[in-house]
Amino acid sequence: MKRFNFTRLLCCLAVAAAMLSAHAAGDANPKSGSPYDIIPIPAQIVASQGTYTLPAEGVKVFVQGAASSSLADYLKASALQASAEKSRSKANIAIVIGKKGKKPAPAEGYTLTITPKSIAISAATEAGAFYAVQTLLQMTQQGTLRTIDCCTITDEPRFPYRGLHFDVSRHFFSKEFLLKQIDAMAMLKLNRMHLHLTDAAGWRLQIDRYPRLTSLAAWRPAETWQQWCDGGNQYCEQTDPRAHGGFYTKDDIREILAYAEARHITVIPEIEMPGHSEEALAAYPEVSCDGSGKGSDFCPGKEATFQFLENVLTEVIDLFPSHYIHIGGDEAGKSKWKTCPDCQRRMKEEGLKDVDELQSYLIERIERFVNSKGRDIIGWDEILEGGLAPNATVMSWRGTSGGIKAIKAGHDVVMTPGEFYYLDHTQDAPFKEPVSIGGYGSLEITYNYDPADPSLSQDELKHLLGVQGNLWTEYVPTPEHAEYMYYPRAFAVAETGWSRAEDKDYSHFRPRAVALCAQMQKMGYNTFNLANEYGNRRESLAPVDHLAKGCKVTYNNPFSKQWPSQGATTLTDGILGGWTYQDHKWQGLLNDLDVVIDLGKLQDVHYVGASFMHLPGPGVFVPRMMEVELSADGKQYQSIGTVWNDIDDKIPNLLFKTFSLTCNRQARYIRVHAQNGKAFIFVDEIIVN
Repeated sequence: MKRFNFTRLLCCLAVAAAMLSAHAAGDANPKSGSPYDIIPIPAQIVASQGTYTLPAEGVKVFVQGAASSSLADYLKASALQASAEKSRSKANIAIVIGKKGKKPAPAEGYTLTITPKSIAISAATEAGAFYAVQTLLQMTQQGTLRTIDCCTITDEPRFPYRGLHFDVSRHFFSKEFLLKQIDAMAMLKLNRMHLHLTDAAGWRLQIDRYPRLTSLAAWRPAETWQQWCDGGNQYCEQTDPRAHGGFYTKDDIREILAYAEARHITVIPEIEMPGHSEEALAAYPEVSCDGSGKGSDFCPGKEATFQFLENVLTEVIDLFPSHYIHIGGDEAGKSKWKTCPDCQRRMKEEGLKDVDELQSYLIERIERFVNSKGRDIIGWDEILEGGLAPNATVMSWRGTSGGIKAIKAGHDVVMTPGEFYYLDHTQDAPFKEPVSIGGYGSLEITYNYDPADPSLSQDELKHLLGVQGNLWTEYVPTPEHAEYMYYPRAFAVAETGWSRAEDKDYSHFRPRAVALCAQMQKMGYNTFNLANEYGNRRESLAPVDHLAKGCKVTYNNPFSKQWPSQGATTLTDGILGGWTYQDHKWQGLLNDLDVVIDLGKLQDVHYVGASFMHLPGPGVFVPRMMEVELSADGKQYQSIGTVWNDIDDKIPNLLFKTFSLTCNRQARYIRVHAQNGKAFIFVDEIIVN
């Protein structure tokens, strides 16, 4: 039986009433702050009569229970500008922290009660009280509204892990940038900051034992990642006049950690291994397979590699209090391991059958070391390859299957699938957006993802820790650009991580997101202009009817098993693709498209056309040419012409090109042959008229 959602009904009625009131008054600005306007939406809201007005200045807060001085400092520095009050009766806001009753209260939960006379917050922990304050701040629109609606909010998070990822390797972002984003995360009740500190493009953390990691591997003679790649992936000394980059000193990290702790955010460091390690190998070539410092993978055959990694991790663990230490594990090429004498000797000694098991050996050995320090490892889902380390937690990015597999094997998982939670994908029509790595991840796509896969049982769902949005910065060179990519999609990640699944409703979420974007812009954040969103590719919004719709397609070159779309029906199903091949409407083929369409009978044919995608980042190119041949019997074919590509492969933008030919012939069979010869071709439909 479907549960009637009374909270959602109240929410919708309140929003409708507010809209009618604003329309009647001719004023879009609310007179009082509403609990129905905040993000993430609370678990339970009970509206009551009246409003409460905070004083314009001199807000007094009474705190009872176990609270650190950081909460008082935060309240004083916040938009409330609240000072401590010893008498509860004289306070505007009374906060009581501590467990009540026999039933254990949720650690991050709270109750916020607003009456015409006062505001009361009760929570089991300081974290819960802090999140109640965030709700209050959003209701006041960060202090700009002093009058708020009376209500009782009972709230707690759906998941314990609610994260954002920061890639500071591809482009280095300052300490001040991270502090600013911590404030935004706190507002959204996000509680995990994942710092991607190391990668080929730069090492970003001071390690005392290995100074070359920051005197060389943190610097490059190119300002942007793209310029660095075009210039041959070179590093340079910090003293070089051409040097661009940077790193965090240990004092920088301590300041970031203290700032985050006061806002109940855990900072998780990532030290990438075994792949994506070109910068470390360049600084310390003795941990590469051939000793040259070339390549991307640490050499697991050498004891020197494990000594290096353990020494680095020791300093990382001494600095970061996070229970999790992220060890990466993704996209290791492992090609040199197949011929490296040290790796081959290690495989023989350990009885390892392939390089995947050798990677697993490295991960398990690193896990034992990290466990010996009282911590656990977390890594990308490639750490499943060759067998998962016993206590490892998986971050599932290559879709959801890796995470589901790990959960069913009894491992904890954070879901961060690229299709939904990669915030480096363009969030609107590519022709109006900055150049991105590709893909299309609108706010709606991000919001509508639910990590609780139906195949998981209730017991298995206990291993689903939560969600995380990832921003990789290959094409994001500035802090302003990064904020533009995070917000408002981080709002969607936050609501999925905090709010109950049954309370999620995009039609209600979007206007809240538009309003919060406006608030954040006033606070100095550079958000995407959601109010002027263009949306998905127009061609994909409605089916197209044509002569070949529903007709049989024979493949002379098979489609990719990785990108099958809807299989053999894809090219004649009448459905055109959107801005990304991840929408399951585009079909991928390696090198060539070579198909024959059977119209079922002899018919007049005047037009044959197909649209292709150009996206160099992941290696997607339009074909260099497309030829169309017609046949009456399926044996004798006659060409009606060839169309040639005119898009330069070096153009980084997402583009679409329609190859088409016109004729005046009769045919039953149509052969379409598009040649590429070097990469993926993505096509959505072959239209015949």
